[in-house]
Amino acid sequence: MLLTPKYPQTPVSSTQYVNAPTAPVQLTHAPVCSCQQPRTATPARRIAPTLGVVTGAVAAVVAVGVVLTALLVAVTVAAVSVAVVAVVARSLLAPQRHR
Repeated sequence: MLLTPKYPQTPVSSTQYVNAPTAPVQLTHAPVCSCQQPRTATPARRIAPTLGVVTGAVAAVVAVGVVLTALLVAVTVAAVSVAVVAVVARSLLAPQRHR
């Protein structure tokens, strides 16, 4: 067709590349001084638990919002029902001359 785009052909490579897993490289540094102090292990920083706390807090807020919205709708439906019953009862109990 006239408006069909023509894409260039991609060249086909005859070599295949395979990513082989390599062992991590351990870097060692020369001591700065000759005092030879024992190396203390530093505690690992944990970032993942804060993500879990934030996710749990968001889920709790959403759940509370859904429950409160459902309660508000239930109260509204009950109030409308009571209002309709009141109007019907008023019209039935009113004297005949007021109709």
